[in-house]
Order: sequence, then structure tokens, then C-alpha cells
Amino acid sequence: MVSQEQRRRQLAREKFLRQQQRRTDARRKARMRNSVVASVLGVTVIGSLALYTTGVLKGDDGSKSNANAEVTPSPTSEAPDPCEKPAAGKVKTATWKKEPELTIDKSAKYTMKLATTCGDIDIALKASAAPHTVNSFNFLAGKGFFDHTKCHRLTDANIYVLQCGDPQGTGMGGPGYTIPDENLKDTSLKGGVYPAGTVAMANQYNAQTKEGRNTGGSQFFLVYQDSQLPADYTPFGTVSEAGMKVLKKIADAGAEPADPTTGNTAPNATVVINKATVTKS
Repeated sequence: MVSQEQRRRQLAREKFLRQQQRRTDARRKARMRNSVVASVLGVTVIGSLALYTTGVLKGDDGSKSNANAEVTPSPTSEAPDPCEKPAAGKVKTATWKKEPELTIDKSAKYTMKLATTCGDIDIALKASAAPHTVNSFNFLAGKGFFDHTKCHRLTDANIYVLQCGDPQGTGMGGPGYTIPDENLKDTSLKGGVYPAGTVAMANQYNAQTKEGRNTGGSQFFLVYQDSQLPADYTPFGTVSEAGMKVLKKIADAGAEPADPTTGNTAPNATVVINKATVTKS
């Protein structure tokens, strides 16, 4: 008969083994991802300026471990958290096998409101220039896909962006489908700069190998300060003046140290999209 103490030790050993396995899996996934290219939103390769935005691959690695969890505030470093607590609710786990049918009116004006824990961010969408992207956001927002999701990355050196749109909050999640690159010759993208206020898609494009076109999913980034980036990431919206003030508040709180496993730099602020809404005007 197993004693209570033996049972306690057995359970502790099993817990330790599970933790070790999770860490091993996380390191393996990070190696797989980093072996392809370096993340433009996490790494700047000095000299070659090879830049890459971590985004969404169609049919990610299948890990949904934290996609159904309630959103909780991230641990902060020295900077105080300027944002409110997230609204009650859970991230949705639905995915789709193919891009939704194009149903938006390309001649109409659309806006997207991100009601976040840090304030509302209003975005004027470029439906005529990026119809597939705007149509996808209209579809996903209508399904509540972005509700209760964290903005999981903030970069504050060389590239100044807040990245959102991942239901997993890891940089690995997406809607299950991909959309084409669009509007890469937008007149706002001058001199290899994405100007402050730009909202653009994250993707898996590698400028060095020329691989990874048309791999946008649901992850996007909001530029809060002019950023040197090649025109490889679909610009599909512009943040309002009031929204820029919210972004500045988030940026001023800074970013956490890079995660040793993923290289991700999460914002100190607890940035959660309580509700995303796309409206035709």
C-alpha cells in the first residue's frame, strides 16, 4: 500500500516532469520559428538590416493551450500599469479553413474601434486599397474573434509598434486561414518608413529568401512612432489622433525584458482588446 508521503512525492515528481516537458516543447517551437527568420518586431539585425515580422502561418502548430483561458494581467517590471483591468470574458477558439467571402463594399468607408483596457483606439480602414484585409477584419470582429485578446508585443527600439490580434497571445495564433498581401505601394510608405499611425498586417515574409508572401492572418501592428520597415506588410488603416494618445500611453509604460524562450517583449501595460467593432459609414 502506497503511503501518503509516497503519493505526495509521486505527484510532485509528475508535476515536475510535466513542467519540464512544457519548457522543452516551448523551446522546440521557438527554435523552429527562429530557424526560418528573425522577428522584425523583436530583433533588428545590425548591418544587414534583415527585418521580419512574426505573424501567422496557416494552420499553426496546433497549440491552443492558453487560447481558452481568461485574460489576466501580465506581470509588470518597474513601470506602473496605466491600464484598467480586462472585462470579464474568454478568448474564442474558433478557426476557419478558408478566407471569408468578400462581402464588404470597397467604395464605402469603414472604421474599426478597439475598445481596450487602456482606452479606445479608432482606426480608419482602407477598404478600397486593401479589401481582402478589411473584409477579413470585418468578418473576424463580427465573430468576436479579437474580444478579450492581449496585445502581446511592444517594441521600443528601432521599430516602434504594438502588435495585437493573436488569440493565443504568443505570436503563434491565427484564424486558420491566410489573406493576400495588399497595398504595398501605398503612398504613405516613403523612404522605407511606416509612419506613426499606420496599422499593418504581420506576416511570415522573409525578405532575404523571398519566401512567405500572402501569409497574413489576424495579427496586426500599430505604429506609434515612425519606424524603418521595408514595404512588405499590408497597410490597411490609420489610427485617429485620440487613438495615438492611447498608444503613447501604452508605449510610455515600456516593455518587459525579452522572453528567453520566444524573444517576445510584452508591453508593461495590460493591453487587452475588450471589444473590436468594424462599422460601415
